[in-house]
Amino acid sequence: MRKNRVAIASKNSAKITAVSNVFKNLEWAVDLSAVDAESEVSAQPFSQQETRQGAVNRAKNALGDQDFAIGLEGGVYEVEEILYLCNWGALATQDGRLITAAGAQIPLPEEIAAGLRSGTELGTIMDDYANESGIRHHKGAIGILTDGLVNRGEMFGHVVKLLIGQYQRDGD
Repeated sequence: MRKNRVAIASKNSAKITAVSNVFKNLEWAVDLSAVDAESEVSAQPFSQQETRQGAVNRAKNALGDQDFAIGLEGGVYEVEEILYLCNWGALATQDGRLITAAGAQIPLPEEIAAGLRSGTELGTIMDDYANESGIRHHKGAIGILTDGLVNRGEMFGHVVKLLIGQYQRDGD
């Protein structure tokens, strides 16, 4: 049986783990490769649209000669003067299909929102907020804000399942 060649459009360990775990649980035969793919959006996406576009760009930029690529992007957006955390994923295929999905959303405490509005990236703010380093590579902001009940890999894993489910439904 031929293995699907899948590019993970990031070198971020939480994103790599998210994709790897989904395929492991599905028992798919895959060759995964992590690719440092550009999002071509702001370092800190500040809308649902920009966050989604970052995931799409990452997937397309990582595709190369792989069967498909998965791009994941985290960002923030504002509703009624409250900033929310959001995350998007995209799956791009060799035949030009593009599948997208979004996941968990949670309001950010005002002290975190203030830092974002002043131009600081969420990862830096969260490291200071939690007095840790490299939060974006493991538990993520979602892990801090949910008291560890959901981590970044799990959050992105849910998005990957939404992508793969659509891919399977449409006939891989």
